[in-house]
Amino acid sequence: MSAKKIKTKPIEKTQYRVYFRKATQFYKVMFQAKEIQNWDAVGLNAVHCAISACDAMLVFYAGIRCKSENHLDVVTLLINSVDLDETKSKSNTLKKISLNMKIEILLKKKLWKYLNLQKDSICGLVLK
Repeated sequence: MSAKKIKTKPIEKTQYRVYFRKATQFYKVMFQAKEIQNWDAVGLNAVHCAISACDAMLVFYAGIRCKSENHLDVVTLLINSVDLDETKSKSNTLKKISLNMKIEILLKKKLWKYLNLQKDSICGLVLK
């Protein structure tokens, strides 16, 4: 079975600054959210910081940007396109963190859906 082809877009290498600036902004907001204990915002900004940092590296070193909607594809693309000493190990760590966060978010969504169903059922019984 062949590897999935990840869609990319060629981009001028000097544009890496745009993505690096975005990564820096997400990084700062992540710490601001931490100060007020807004943990969902911490997690979301951490993920977006990492994605923008990957984009910055892809643009700088390979002159491409990932067009996939799957956040993990940008990490796979980075591993396959940028040959630096620590790219693979750091990227694999990022993949593990991203997968764990995705699982946690899905579990939260399922829990909220379940709680809302229970609330609706209880409200329906009370109103009858």
